[in-house]
Amino acid sequence: MKTFNTVLAVGLAFTFSAATAQNSDQPISASMEGHIYKPVKVPATDERVRQLKVPAGFTITKFAENLNKPRMLAVHTDGTVYATDRDKGTVTMIRDTNNDGKADQQKVVATKKDMHGIAIRDGKAYLMTVNEIYTATINKDGSLGELKEIANGFPEAGQHPDRSLEFGPDGLLYIQVGSTCNACGETHEENATLVQMKPDGSGRRIYAKGLRNLIGFDWHPQTKELYGFDHGIDWLGDTTQKEELNKIIDGGNYGWPYVFEDGKANLADEPPQGMTWEEYAKKTEFPVLMYDAHAAPMDFIFYTGSQFPQEYSGDAIATMHGSWNRSEPVGYNVVRVRFENGQPKRIEDFVTGFLMEDGKSHFGRPVGLAQHRDGSLLIADDDNGVIYRVAAKK
Repeated sequence: MKTFNTVLAVGLAFTFSAATAQNSDQPISASMEGHIYKPVKVPATDERVRQLKVPAGFTITKFAENLNKPRMLAVHTDGTVYATDRDKGTVTMIRDTNNDGKADQQKVVATKKDMHGIAIRDGKAYLMTVNEIYTATINKDGSLGELKEIANGFPEAGQHPDRSLEFGPDGLLYIQVGSTCNACGETHEENATLVQMKPDGSGRRIYAKGLRNLIGFDWHPQTKELYGFDHGIDWLGDTTQKEELNKIIDGGNYGWPYVFEDGKANLADEPPQGMTWEEYAKKTEFPVLMYDAHAAPMDFIFYTGSQFPQEYSGDAIATMHGSWNRSEPVGYNVVRVRFENGQPKRIEDFVTGFLMEDGKSHFGRPVGLAQHRDGSLLIADDDNGVIYRVAAKK
């Protein structure tokens, strides 16, 4: 194996063989090849940032740096930015006091092990670790008051400790709880779900299930329909399973781990109660759009500001953290989801260039998104400790 500072590329071949569901009398056998490929991480120098590609009429610059591993972002009404760091378990307050598009203040304002999710509402920050949700008053100086626990007992994370939470148009809090594994039958009913509860932690229930790792989700500003990108299953090959953009409905089942994409069978996991994969697929919701397999979607927000051109209103922006489980890397970018008449129609590039040298190296892995109060877009990079700012040219 090559050293840490070089490209890591490993090919793995294996075969799945499984008995069929109860009402079939023929065995099933499938084979596929899996790969590991990790581009070299290089520093996010100013020169490299300048070569990033954004649509005509936009600029991209560093808003803040030296942040270790910023993950999820939230912006208070006064323009203060908050970034979580699961690696250190911190929340950092970031301010641009002279409004020049570059932060000049940073301060850690809260610490809890595995801090990741953050949402702001009515002058309070809502913060999530793996097992608990806390709330804290936001003080005038941007600091946070005492963290008060409002919910606990969320299941252990396993493979997916990146819990996130958002407020819906209904004033309720929605919490994504990822799966513990790549593909398996979970033992806790809240794993691989979207959970809904009141802001005080009461009324907790499962809103949707069969979602492997729905980190980013948001509501369309006009239709109020909920959308989010779910992570596909690994080790099904370079081009399978594609990342799924789903319209999330109350009571919806999105298929994981038994079926994926448009009802394809995951032969390694049999559906419950003796159902065939085809029977199970009929009980699930199919994605509205799909994206490159293993691109690793992270955050997802609808643009509601006035700085970008009018055509961006009602469109969504999503970050792709970047692949590791395929022979040629994909992701490491930010995409725009184009909506027409309130419906998603296509996905196109918005920020590219983090991958360099034909995929041999990279200097950024996009994660969290937030719309600043001036309408610019903030993008967190947890690999080089940078928050980028995309703005329309004046």
